[in-house]
Amino acid sequence: MPETVLTITGFGLTPYSARGIQQTLDPIPQSSSMRRTVNGALVDVSAPEFRKYRSVISCEDMNVPAIDGVWPGQLVTVACAVELSYVTSGGTPARTVVSGSSRTDGDFTFYRPQLSMRIVTFGEVLDELGAVTSWTLELEEA
Repeated sequence: MPETVLTITGFGLTPYSARGIQQTLDPIPQSSSMRRTVNGALVDVSAPEFRKYRSVISCEDMNVPAIDGVWPGQLVTVACAVELSYVTSGGTPARTVVSGSSRTDGDFTFYRPQLSMRIVTFGEVLDELGAVTSWTLELEEA
């Protein structure tokens, strides 16, 4: 049985490295550009091509993931653990859906997105006495 639904191609999740994983999914800062008109109305002037996500994945477990040879800038495919949703009637997913992850609840469809992302940074911390390894992986959508 897998320890998490999250998968990352090019970044191996070793046994006992991903139980209790946490993942954030937020817009990148460049996705927001708002200005006020001369009449004081707030308008969105952001470019649609900057509507990308940033994700931070972190965990405390017994082992570290297989990060040997993994470097910032590396392109990976992330089948997210976090879900996105949209109104089912007339709506469509904005990102590729992880196979088998789509579900409907009332008027909404929930799904786990599959994203092409670049590693921004990663790190690990070992608590030798407590036998706990903590790790964090920061990514941005390519």
